[in-house]
Order: sequence, then C-alpha cells, then structure tokens
Amino acid sequence: MSKGTLFDKVWDLHTVGVLPSGQTQIFIGLHLIHEVTSPQAFGMLAERQLKVLYPERTVATVDHIIPTKNQVRPFLDDLAEEMMQTLENNANNHSIRFYNIGSGKQGIVHVIAPEQGLTQPGMTIACGDSHTSTHGAFGAIALGIGTSQVRDILATQTLALGKLKVRRVEVNGKLRPGVYAKDVILHIIRKLGVQGGVGYAYEFAGGTIDQMSMEERMTICNMSIEGGARCGYVNPDEITYKYLEGREFAPRGENWDAALQWWQSLASEPDAIYDDVVIFQAEDIEPTVTWGITPGQSVGVAEAIPTLEDLPAGDRATAQEAYQYMKLTPGSPIKGTKVDVCFIGSCTNGRISDLREAAKFAQGHKVAPGVKALVVPGSEQVKKAAELEGLDKIFEQAGFEWREAGCSMCLAMNPDKLQGDQISASSSNRNFKGRQGSSTGRTLLMSPAMVVAAAITGKVADVRELL
Repeated sequence: MSKGTLFDKVWDLHTVGVLPSGQTQIFIGLHLIHEVTSPQAFGMLAERQLKVLYPERTVATVDHIIPTKNQVRPFLDDLAEEMMQTLENNANNHSIRFYNIGSGKQGIVHVIAPEQGLTQPGMTIACGDSHTSTHGAFGAIALGIGTSQVRDILATQTLALGKLKVRRVEVNGKLRPGVYAKDVILHIIRKLGVQGGVGYAYEFAGGTIDQMSMEERMTICNMSIEGGARCGYVNPDEITYKYLEGREFAPRGENWDAALQWWQSLASEPDAIYDDVVIFQAEDIEPTVTWGITPGQSVGVAEAIPTLEDLPAGDRATAQEAYQYMKLTPGSPIKGTKVDVCFIGSCTNGRISDLREAAKFAQGHKVAPGVKALVVPGSEQVKKAAELEGLDKIFEQAGFEWREAGCSMCLAMNPDKLQGDQISASSSNRNFKGRQGSSTGRTLLMSPAMVVAAAITGKVADVRELL
C-alpha cells in the first residue's frame, strides 16, 4: 500500500472513522453543487425533514442546462427552467452561496471554484459530476459522486469510500510545439486504458507536469476519470501558490503564511511508496485525436485509425463497435476526416489560457464553408477577461460564434447539440455515443488549437502546420 503520498496524508487528515463495511468515512471540506444532480438530493433531505449540516461548506452554480445563446428567463426549455428554479429555491432555503447567471461569477462548477480560490491544497472536495477530479490540480483530493452521495454530504458533510491505491504517473521532458496538456492526458489514457486506473488515485508528476501552468494541470486532472481513476492530483508548488494568492477565498496576511506552511507539508515525501509507477516521455506525444467511442481510442494526428489486427484482443469488440458507429475506415488516416461542428469550451478546455491559445490560430483565418464553430467560455469571469483582451472579436471575425458561459456542447443538456450524424471536433472530455446531443452524432476529442485547425480547414488537420 502507498505511504507518504499527498493522497495518504489528506486521506488520514479527513478520516472520521472506519465503517463496519470497511469503508472510510471521510469529511468533505468543500461540496460543489449544480442544477442537475442536486434536486433529488434536496428532495431526499426534505422527506427526512433534514437540513444541510454545514451550508457554508456548500457552493452552488448553474452550468449544465444553461443556454449559451439566449439566457432570457424563463428559459424556452421548460425542464431547464424548472431545474433552475429548484436550485434557486434550495440555495435560498438552506442559505447556500449561489453563483447565478449575471452574478459575474457563474460558470462551469470546475472552472469557478478554482478562479474564486475556493479550491485549495489539502482539501477534500466532492461534486455530483464526474470531472470533479479537476480540482486535484491544486493538491486536493476531489471526487465525483452520485446523487445519493450528494444527499449524504448535504446531511452529514461526510462520504463513505474505500481507500484507493496510488499510481504515480510521471511525464518527463519538453513538449514539442503544437502539443498541449490535452494531448498529454489523451496519450496517457490511450496507453493505460480507460479501465487502467480503476481503484487508483493518479498522482501526476515529472518535469513536464512541474512546468505546466495551473490551467494546464487542471486539464490533466480533469480527465483522470476517463482513464478509470477515481481522482487525480498534482503536488502543490510555487505555481499553485502564485495562482491562489489574492483570490477571493484564499487566506490573507498571517493566515496566508500559515496556510503556505501547511500546504508545503502536504506534498508527497521524496521516499513515498506508491502502488505503481508509470513513466512517459513528453517527446513521444503528438497532437492527439480520438477516433472512437471512448477517450482511450485515439491516435496521433499523423497516424492511421488502427485495424483490429493492430489492437489487443480485449480491445477489438469495442473497436468494432466504434468503427460502425463512427463510420470511419480502419487503416485510414485520421487527418483529413471531414468535420461539421467545431466546439471550444467545457471544464476541460474552457479557461482563459485555452481561449488565448485558440485565438492565436484563429486570427487571420476563416472558418471553412459549411462548418459551424462556437466558442463557449467556462465562466462569466473567463468571458469578461477574454472580451477585455479582444479575443471575442478575433473569434467572431474568423467566423466562430461567441457564446455565454456554460457547459454547452460538452454534454448537450441545453440547446447546443449535434444534428443527425454530424462529426464534431471538440475540446471537451467525452466521445461516448450520443454525448453531444444526437443519438448518432460523432465526437472527435482534441486540443482547442486542434479544434481551430479543424474549423479552418473543414477537416481534422495538424495544428503544427499553422504554427
């Protein structure tokens, strides 16, 4: 078993007790909620006449169902409006901080918590959303949970969970131009598999990770769940502290000095014991594109879609299913695949640095005829910052639609959906069947810069050719 890792330290510090089931009861320091997985949980509290135990430790926002084009209330979608009203009422009735539309702080839950300084090293964080692992970039243990667990945390501020093993995932070396954090995590998932991390927490480390910005680390940790890991994290360092300093909920003055000392003590020890260690070289990573129906089915942009003979026997059934659904030919190049829709946004790649990098490639170009392209900031603060820099104008002049903050086409629980069997070049995190709103719609995951390259050419293209 692991020993001396950040995961072990944070786990032990938050252990309330061990349950008869053998699971550990863990105290949750920060509970994030949104409009989709919280209504039923609040309903279960009401049935039992229970209150939220620590409302000051819960923060709410709206993101999944929010329209990004027309946000006039009531929403045109009756169900979306009902979910909005339910969240508003629950937040008000239980005195929960709520970042609503127009507050200046609304946005995707995994974007707003870090930018407000709510996410900090050494915390346990939970949210009824798979990609809660994002917050691990700060040296937190962040867990996606189900609706019944949302109920449990609202009522008790604790979560029952079996202790995870810890795998150290090292990436060393320097990424080549045109290769981004998104490519790194897609490469890791491709190599380790979508089930490879089951039962593990991933500690991302190594020289490549150490040099990444906080927003790049968030992209890496965000998709830990896509590799089967329950959570992923990066040890806090000077980059972490610099990002947090001065943010609204970050400690200040003497409290900052004390917090800094504590945060530094949480990092994994030099002689920490891991359950497993895997090492990757940054130079081996190319701009990466998914071709199938899981995030593990990907290739470098210069590679061909694998044939069944190229794959391990255990992967062939899913590959055969992917060929049929995606209507792509095994052995053919992924580069040149026609696209219909290009989406930049999501909790994976909807932050200001993502938009800045994408805008570099959009500037001076035009979206190809027949391609619909949209950019959706991850939060109202990201949108405001991008507009102050003129990024919105760059995108609009290139032919992209500039939208309001929200989850948008990542999962399409809002008006932003694929139609029929359209192919989407997407900077989001999942390429499951029907993920982007059409039961026959097809998704190719890639970095925001690669999405721009696809939008400009009308097909999957190598962004390095635009450098």
